[in-house]
Amino acid sequence: MASTPVILPGDVVPAEHLPSTKKALTLGPGLRHTPPSTITATTAGALSVDSKKNAIWIEHNNGRYVPHTNDLIIATVRQTGSDAYQCAITPHTPSAILPNLAFEGATKKTRPQLASGQLVYARISSAPKHAETELECMSASSGKSEGMGPLKGGMVYDISLGMARRLMLSPAKMREQGLVVLEALAEKVQFEIAVGRNGRVWVDGGNVAMTLAVGTCIVETDRGGLDFREQRRLVEKKLKGV
Repeated sequence: MASTPVILPGDVVPAEHLPSTKKALTLGPGLRHTPPSTITATTAGALSVDSKKNAIWIEHNNGRYVPHTNDLIIATVRQTGSDAYQCAITPHTPSAILPNLAFEGATKKTRPQLASGQLVYARISSAPKHAETELECMSASSGKSEGMGPLKGGMVYDISLGMARRLMLSPAKMREQGLVVLEALAEKVQFEIAVGRNGRVWVDGGNVAMTLAVGTCIVETDRGGLDFREQRRLVEKKLKGV
């Protein structure tokens, strides 16, 4: 496959950059399909391709997050209601709806009781242009939580959209893209992490000092564009004495 290019809004994605399989192509953020077979960029950035998942999207660090079906995101409960929670995905987007029963095994008696300000790790189940975005805290295929649900304790940090996507890659793919901060941290300490495609990352290091250290390493790697060695040196520095 040809090397992936940087494309601009309005550019048509050349056919040679598409995965060469007969499976249905999955379009991610930054791309629009015009029948029968034209794929056009809606934002500027690098064209990214995952041949195994037969997916293609635009990778960019800046700009605002646009909700996309099946994205995993970190949302904040704004209001509680009798049937659903109103949740904030980003400060600039309208509220999203999280039904009270959109949790694994939830019933009216057993559903989670979420308060205003509570963080939840959720999947975007529907993102229509002219209606409210809907969320679920369970897999569409299995009905299991698979790590989704209320996020208790820890701290949440803002990161770039590009960093969020990179943090959600496999360890091997992260290394290919020059990202080793999580690997370096995991070699030395235990922590929990949840990454949202909306540019938020939740970290729980078991105590405040460790949570701050882990979160700071991630944020500084993102903002500084650190290379392999710089990331490992940063981890050594931040964990020293914690």
